[in-house]
Amino acid sequence: MLSEKMGIDDIDCMIMDLIQRKPALTHAQIAELVNRSQPTVGMRLNRLQKLGVLKFQAGITLKNDNLCFARVDIQTNNPSNAFEIVKNCPFMLNGFKLSGEHNLSIIITGVSYKDIDKVINYHFRNNLDITNVTMEIIVDVADDLVLPLNLNSEHQKICPVCNEDIKY
Repeated sequence: MLSEKMGIDDIDCMIMDLIQRKPALTHAQIAELVNRSQPTVGMRLNRLQKLGVLKFQAGITLKNDNLCFARVDIQTNNPSNAFEIVKNCPFMLNGFKLSGEHNLSIIITGVSYKDIDKVINYHFRNNLDITNVTMEIIVDVADDLVLPLNLNSEHQKICPVCNEDIKY
């Protein structure tokens, strides 16, 4: 079972489920719902974080109606360089190195799809190491997903596309 492989028990699973469904619950509320003491819940939360199975993260939800989101798949001869671009561009929320035809997949955001296209054109479509770029619009997500959004990026200040053409 997956939970055993991660080193967590049924109580840990219940705590994680509660936090995922209602992140604003207090330790006292969680303790009452799982029939444990508040200090026990606090210790379990610390242990889950140390195990790397629980992380609290501020960010933007993909269910946000004010922004556009897309998935961009890239085939590149130099995945490490492309991955660095993803790490530094504030519009690229996350990237995944893959095996297969496309070796990089990116979740990207912008105020409009035109803005997303500008970022992709600048960083990837004009890059000689990139052999294929496909972009698909994210129209819905099964479960809410929160990804970090870096509004204070140094990249945004020096990138001509991110600085001049595109604003949050």
